[in-house]
Amino acid sequence: MASPKLFTPLTLGELELPNRIVISPMCQYSADTHGNMTSWHTIHLGNLALSGAGLLIIEASAVAPKGRITPGDAGLYSDDNEQAMARVLESVRAHSPMPIGIQLGHAGRKASCQAPWEGGAQLGLDEGGWETVAPSAVPYSEGQRPPQAMSLDDVERLKADFVAAARRADRLGFELIELHAAHGYLLHEFLSPISNQRDDEYGGSLENRMRLILEIFDAVREVFPSEKPVGIRISGSDWVEGGWDLEQSVALARALDARGCSFIDCSGGGLDPRQALDVGPNYQVPFARRMKQEVAMPVIAVGLITEPEQAEGIVFSGEADAVALARGILFDPRWPWHAAARLGASVHAPKQYLRSQPHTLKNLFDA
Repeated sequence: MASPKLFTPLTLGELELPNRIVISPMCQYSADTHGNMTSWHTIHLGNLALSGAGLLIIEASAVAPKGRITPGDAGLYSDDNEQAMARVLESVRAHSPMPIGIQLGHAGRKASCQAPWEGGAQLGLDEGGWETVAPSAVPYSEGQRPPQAMSLDDVERLKADFVAAARRADRLGFELIELHAAHGYLLHEFLSPISNQRDDEYGGSLENRMRLILEIFDAVREVFPSEKPVGIRISGSDWVEGGWDLEQSVALARALDARGCSFIDCSGGGLDPRQALDVGPNYQVPFARRMKQEVAMPVIAVGLITEPEQAEGIVFSGEADAVALARGILFDPRWPWHAAARLGASVHAPKQYLRSQPHTLKNLFDA
């Protein structure tokens, strides 16, 4: 009997994944105030690395101190960041063969905020916050402190920050990099005409608004080993009239595809609080479906994908090459085990857990 499509291998660049279940980057807001990972990350990532998924991408890691969403965000901009991350990875890798990637990003005008469980509001400069940066001096929402519009020198420093973080990621042995150009953070801010009101070579036309992402992709691709994939997460639409939309996303995806981008992860929204969308199962899958028609690189779908049959339908029908889970796998950290059981597939489990295999599922674990 053939394996369900969800549990067949997938190749990203030269990296072969054992199945098509990806663990999305999920901010934990639990680093120390210098951006260093803590023992929480060892527990959190270690737990997810035992899940049987095909790939684990760790949370968005800021390429500069001002690029953190909160003071508790992980960073990859200092030697201390790198050493703290190395300690976490050493513990996780000692007990899991799962490929591990990292998402690199910069929060832009959405930086300097409280953790979500503290309300998520922008922090004042007297509350441990900092001046934020963006393509233009346009705040995310009314009443917020406006960001500082980036100069061309600032843009060059940003590129250098991404390159430096990519070099650190390679030293740490990450098998994959995902560039974060979604959810209203800095690279997405350059894409959208709502947040980008520049009149230089990085603003105005679609070609100009895409320029920074393409330059950062090229620069990261040049320093990260060619056998390791570099992909991107984008928001397919701002869901706001006059903002970034699916047709512009297609243009960006085609340009990245031509440059050898290894995959595209299709999310949505996050740039403007006026966004109008109906959230429900598969609500962002149409973005992935369209990308599959437009590009050769693998496409990853996200967005309230919670049921095994739902995920199998997405990859079996060709709407996407893989699915990425976030909140769903936090709620059920053994989701891939349970999906394999439901769909009649096999999945990796650590030897310490082999005795947990239900007696009615003799071939569930392939450890």
